[in-house]
Amino acid sequence: MATAREGDGGMARASGAGVRRSLAGIRWWIPLLYLVLSGAWILFSDHLVEGLLPPGAVRVAQSAKGLLFVLASAAALWLLLRNQADRIERAHRATLDYAQRYRELLERHPDPLWLHEAGNGRLLYVNPAARRFFGLGADDALPADAAALQGVLPHPGEEGRPATIRRIRLPDGRRHDVELHVARLDHDGREARLVSMRDRTAEIGAERERAQSARRMREAQQLACLGSWEFDPASGHGHLSEETCRMLGVRSPVGDGADVRGLLLDSLPGWGKQLSGLLDALASGHVPTLDVVIPLETADGTRRLQLRGARATDDGAPHLLRGTLQDITEAEAARRQLRERERQFHDLIRALPDGVILLSGDRVRYANPACAEAFGRPVDTMPGLPVQALLAEDDAPLLREWLRAALVPGPATDTVARAPRMRRSDGSLFNAALTAAETRYEDAICVVIVMRDLSPAERMRDELAAGNQQLQAMAARIFSVQEDERRRISRDLHDDIGQSITAIKMSASAAMDEDDPARRRDDLDDVLALADATLSRLRDISILLRPPQLDALGLEAALRWHAERLFTHAGVDLELAIAVLPQRPEREVEQACFRIAQEAMTNALRHAAPARVSLRLDDLGDRLHLRIIDDGRGFDTPADGGLGLAIMRERAHGVGGVFDIRSAHGNGTTVEAVLPYEPAATAKHAVQPAG
Repeated sequence: MATAREGDGGMARASGAGVRRSLAGIRWWIPLLYLVLSGAWILFSDHLVEGLLPPGAVRVAQSAKGLLFVLASAAALWLLLRNQADRIERAHRATLDYAQRYRELLERHPDPLWLHEAGNGRLLYVNPAARRFFGLGADDALPADAAALQGVLPHPGEEGRPATIRRIRLPDGRRHDVELHVARLDHDGREARLVSMRDRTAEIGAERERAQSARRMREAQQLACLGSWEFDPASGHGHLSEETCRMLGVRSPVGDGADVRGLLLDSLPGWGKQLSGLLDALASGHVPTLDVVIPLETADGTRRLQLRGARATDDGAPHLLRGTLQDITEAEAARRQLRERERQFHDLIRALPDGVILLSGDRVRYANPACAEAFGRPVDTMPGLPVQALLAEDDAPLLREWLRAALVPGPATDTVARAPRMRRSDGSLFNAALTAAETRYEDAICVVIVMRDLSPAERMRDELAAGNQQLQAMAARIFSVQEDERRRISRDLHDDIGQSITAIKMSASAAMDEDDPARRRDDLDDVLALADATLSRLRDISILLRPPQLDALGLEAALRWHAERLFTHAGVDLELAIAVLPQRPEREVEQACFRIAQEAMTNALRHAAPARVSLRLDDLGDRLHLRIIDDGRGFDTPADGGLGLAIMRERAHGVGGVFDIRSAHGNGTTVEAVLPYEPAATAKHAVQPAG
């Protein structure tokens, strides 16, 4: 198209030059010739007619001469102008043809084009591409001036200069980067400007994206401490990236054509010979790739650089050596830390008291020791086990329903699916508290379930309920015993002490009324005897309530006195091994220890029929150890124990101690209590006064 356009332009220019030359000739030589011929005809034709014709015929001859001159002039002008008119007509047709072809080129041109006057900017022509670009219809009237074309009116003096880039905004809101080319021309005798606009939005956008991608690549290389290198093995010349230069300690980036091979060898001291051999082997094809880790000593310490490379062909060029250089110091440290964290995490999972099980589909992928122990299976047999083998036979569908409810994101719903029952290897069932979450394990989506065996909690709940029932029964029994004890004490005071006091009163009255001194003295002796018996009985009652030796002499003496007094007339051998305690226990601890020993020895005498009873008190450092052992008939220890056992146990627990009783038929009974020297803070306030 450009060749045809240039040919049409040359033909138009040649035709125009011929027309201009013809018109210039007509302008001066035809009038001159006409003047010469007319003057000669006028001057010589009259003399010739007068000399050749009579006077009467001269007038007619003059008229004929004028007519002949007009005819001859017309014929001469026709002959002279015929060729010029043909040439002008051919030039005009060529001009019209050129204009038509030029207009067709403008109409078909893919870039927006328009013509406007230089002075006022009035639009003279807009091609279809410009109409489409600016949103003008084919039949829409042209805007008043070029300034209406979204501000792309060329600046004065812009014609003939290199193309300029402008950003414009179209009515639909789109922004475009356009390139303007301006040419000066004459249009119908007026100075005009022909403007050609090329939309460079896509090219400039692609260039921006390439620059942004390159910037991001540099940032990524900086973050990853990764650089690139390449060179021709024949010359050693090539290119190093900025990050590679930074890692090698080069202050400024090395451009194309630098001695990359020499720079690599010089920047890695101690590895020059070995690295040179590796590069030669890579260039010769003896090794397909290069992968070596090189320690590099720097001011910040030892850095570890990983050098990788391979042969490559670039656009048909000879084989180049191309590769990367990466600082893997921090990456290796991070991997070591990650391995350490993974080891610690695995140790934590293995040490967890709760079971952790990892499910992949319907099979176990991992289980920690606590989980294997809960199911009664060896831990190495858990992976690969079907999950149905760990559930109750009727509860397998419940697991899928429970997992769907547990793994649904969002707030919990009011309806919670019942957790399935677990099954041990021996077939026994147990309930478990379950928590589930999705996780990724070895590139697979799995479900991790944290399981807590509720059997101990349920057992503790049952024991707590039984203990509460026992405490309720014991409280009722204690109230009953207290009332019985009060009635017994009241009866003893009324029947024994009261009668003794009444007898003393009567004897004293009799002595006062007796006149005989001897009989008065006998009455007073009776009063003294009754008073001594009453005091002895009161002392026995007081000792039963709380022995005074416990306050006056301490725990060791009180235990010794009470045991000797209790077994004096019992016919049972008593063995005492009461050690001297390094410190005196608190009052609550002494009272609890004495009452436990008192109850145990009394029970042995009443129920066991022993031949020998042993009372031992030892020091354990921060605690004291009480043991009462008999060789009596023994008994089967009930699960809840009787009231006496419950009272002894509560006395020990009330001061923060431990109580235990062991017995069997024919094997005697052993009662043990380990008590602290100082009661626990919470237990101290719970101890009730004796009696």
